[in-house]
Amino acid sequence: MARDDRRPRRVLALLAAALTVVLPAQPQAAGAGKPRGHDVSSHQRNVDWDAAREKGAAFVYVKATEATSYRNPYFGRQYTASREAGLLRGAYHFAVPHLSSGQTQAAHFLRNGGGWTPDGWTLPPALDVEWNPYDRRQPCYGLGRAEMVRWIGAFSEEVLRQTGRRPVIYTTTKWWRRCTGDSAAFGSGHPLWLARWAASPGPLPAGWRRPTLWQYADRGRLPGDQNLFNGSAAELKRFATA
Repeated sequence: MARDDRRPRRVLALLAAALTVVLPAQPQAAGAGKPRGHDVSSHQRNVDWDAAREKGAAFVYVKATEATSYRNPYFGRQYTASREAGLLRGAYHFAVPHLSSGQTQAAHFLRNGGGWTPDGWTLPPALDVEWNPYDRRQPCYGLGRAEMVRWIGAFSEEVLRQTGRRPVIYTTTKWWRRCTGDSAAFGSGHPLWLARWAASPGPLPAGWRRPTLWQYADRGRLPGDQNLFNGSAAELKRFATA
């Protein structure tokens, strides 16, 4: 998922250099005709949304918040301008579970752009829960599996209480298995946004039969990470409505 740009410049430069030698994955032919989208953060700054639409973007997720102390400084213009260009758009929160409770982080997210309204243009709120980018020795943020499941559940309950919708869960199968014990508790009612930079989605976390969204590459024709919606354009519109 697109991160904020608070890491040291040297680290970002090294990461960028490493990524230049890796070719982006391409979705299988099964993805042909499905709505394309992308996700962005402060890395992308001032996006040319009309150009993104012309290149095939139907939707975008914009990073709103992280933990309880960060808000994407470009969120307002990214979120508003993408809608003005005709894209469906939604907001996502990057979880840092060891710093505060799921309920607390959800409340911060919802206060700072993570809300939802059934206007046909707003995608449901999304929770990005994945590998710890700040300490590789603690990929699960120091939480046990049962603790992580409770944390995600608390985040979900607060989003449901304030918006009437369960959040989309963005994750990888490998992280989910390691850090939740492959919990099947969220497959009912929580759309899955699966991250797998490969030619196919591959195995899914327990509880889900299909991904609603698939992030298949970290770069491509659209700004930020590349995504497919697993359905038709009409189904994508319904996803933004109920």
